[in-house]
Amino acid sequence: MTRPTIKLAIAGVGNCASSLLQGIAYYADKPADAAAGLMHPEIGGYAISDIEPVVAFDIDERKVGKPLREATFAKPNCTTVFQAELPNWGVTVLKGPTLDGIAEHMENYPEHQAFRESSEEAVDVVQALKDSGAEVLVCYLPVGSEEAVKHYAKACLEAGVAMVNCVPVFIASNPEFAQAFRDKGLPIVGDDIKSQFGATIMHRVLTRLLGDRGVNVTRTYQLNTGGNTDFLNMLERKRLKSKKVSKTAAVQSQLDVPLDPDNVHIGPSDYVPWQQDNKVCFLRIEWDGFGDVPMHVEARLSVEDSPNSAGVAIDGIRCAKLAMERNISGPLLAASAYTMKSPPEQMRDDEARQQLDDFIAGNTK
Repeated sequence: MTRPTIKLAIAGVGNCASSLLQGIAYYADKPADAAAGLMHPEIGGYAISDIEPVVAFDIDERKVGKPLREATFAKPNCTTVFQAELPNWGVTVLKGPTLDGIAEHMENYPEHQAFRESSEEAVDVVQALKDSGAEVLVCYLPVGSEEAVKHYAKACLEAGVAMVNCVPVFIASNPEFAQAFRDKGLPIVGDDIKSQFGATIMHRVLTRLLGDRGVNVTRTYQLNTGGNTDFLNMLERKRLKSKKVSKTAAVQSQLDVPLDPDNVHIGPSDYVPWQQDNKVCFLRIEWDGFGDVPMHVEARLSVEDSPNSAGVAIDGIRCAKLAMERNISGPLLAASAYTMKSPPEQMRDDEARQQLDDFIAGNTK
């Protein structure tokens, strides 16, 4: 008997999509009890290998018109290749609408590092979603693509497709969009994907731990560098506004009393080409301890950025499918709180994990 699949649409075939697609093939033959790197080997009976790409959109000339299995490794993608052989999904990458998806400064960088727009005409995203039979769309557009992300969100609403928004553009946490997804009977998980163990989750956990130990956090920063297109894109500072809001709120939410804005700095800091998809975080937290004695901790974290987020996105995708089967619509609060930096409702991570496990088990919405 053929196993049911989750028919997936992908907006943006970049490094994160590459890691996700590699993971679908990598875990296909691995037993659940030996599947390191997965937070939930199965969700609602779905393994990661049950995710089936049926349509993909991009704007780069090296990806548009190419088979998805080839576009996955096309420049400027630079993430680690841990699964070189991919299935022939029979999917050709379509030209999506560019809108504000490309920062102007990209043209000043070499082709192997930056986007190069295809001359093809953009397709009708709604019709493409309908024709493909897609059930869930995962959004991997560049940071700052406000118009483009909203375009895909509206297309999902019109085509009857659930959404997992991995981008710091506020869709699930926007009351109007949230209500629109409820009205259409569609679930959404968002916004701005967390890593499995990255800068934000480490910063959140340490901040919450300090609060639980009774100290008074006074100042903190998180500085990040990387060499992928995400970091190159964010050199245009005006595209960083929503990203900084998202990352800062994710940490501030763990404090009983939020810090004054002058005492917290969290966000991408610079583009270092040779780092490629490696992300390095420099973190410092200062606090007053017993007797108001000042103390601090400093940490350095180095991770491969895209596989780190793909391990989380697969949970969001499967939760969206599970919600559709259960006729649950609108923002999925537990799934969003556990997998995203800017969910509609912030929670402590242990609380979000418990609520997500309850949701998966069918004990709660």
